Amino acid sequence: MPLARIDLCAGKPDAYRRRLADIVYESMLDTLNAPRDDQFQVIAQHAPGDVIANPTYLGIQRSSDVVFIQLFLLAGRSVAQKKAFYETVAETLHCELGVRREDVFIGLVEVTRENWSFGNGLAQYVTE
Repeated sequence: MPLARIDLCAGKPDAYRRRLADIVYESMLDTLNAPRDDQFQVIAQHAPGDVIANPTYLGIQRSSDVVFIQLFLLAGRSVAQKKAFYETVAETLHCELGVRREDVFIGLVEVTRENWSFGNGLAQYVTE
């Protein structure tokens, strides 16, 4: 059910991008109770001039190596689960890939069940 869009500056190797995606997915399993095997992700790399992030918004010192993670998911997770997700992703990206915690920008977009189709032109989550 979650769909992750991950945007970053171009130039990271394939293995780095794959591990980045897996960290987001594993964090969804561990903190948001996402279903196993529900890994749908898009990673987009951009020229440095196409990634714009205010370097000091909210007192956070961001670098030009910021990673944007946007996660579309069913509504209903608690604030505690969301906070655990943010923390887990930032900490694991930092420890495993050297991403600065300050450079991890996450946005969650909650949607209802009728807003999903996983193929065949059907709304698999709708029971009516």
